[in-house]
Amino acid sequence: MVYITGDTHGDLSFFKNPKLKKLTDDDTLIICGDFGFLWDGSDKEKKALDYLTKRKYTICFVDGAHENFDMLNQYSPYRYKGGNAQKIASNIFRLMRGEIFTFERKTFFVMGGGESEDAEMRKEGKSWWKDEMPSAEELLNGAQNLKDAEDKVNYVLTYEAPAIAKDFIRLHTKQDVKLTPLNTYLEELMKSVDYTHWYFGSLHIDLNISRKMTAVFNEIIPIK
Repeated sequence: MVYITGDTHGDLSFFKNPKLKKLTDDDTLIICGDFGFLWDGSDKEKKALDYLTKRKYTICFVDGAHENFDMLNQYSPYRYKGGNAQKIASNIFRLMRGEIFTFERKTFFVMGGGESEDAEMRKEGKSWWKDEMPSAEELLNGAQNLKDAEDKVNYVLTYEAPAIAKDFIRLHTKQDVKLTPLNTYLEELMKSVDYTHWYFGSLHIDLNISRKMTAVFNEIIPIK
């Protein structure tokens, strides 16, 4: 079975959740951004990655805004489940932007990346990277792959949210959220693509936006 969750930010305690202990080698956990276990290359981080490689299940992640893209870019593209990915370890994969993957006969369109709201407080190449935002090429790749799929997928997985979802959260939670061109791009996708459900992880909240859209953070949601 496929399970969806939100940002993990390199927090190993998340993976000690009793729910995950029940997963088997037939299961896949997909993280909607800010995986965070490739950040500084420290011994602590390497031990954490070693712990993750010993999990029975497969771990996939859509990149968020807070990733070390210099480290990620060292991994070569790897064809996986019908789309382009990067193989981080035997059971850990980054799902590349704009690609469509097939898990258990269901299709998943993914688009990672987002804009750090605190970018001015971060240092380029140390805690912030220009690659956090999808390039025009990656956005066009996503649009073309959707066109090839006749604008129909089972699920959409992103780090950022469509603009309308951010507006909903701003109204219902009083959070101060910022709209970016990527939110507008995703809004256009929402209008043109036929999908069953959309999950995104950037806003650190577990909330059903509508019957077809969910903000996910700590929850571990099974895809049935």
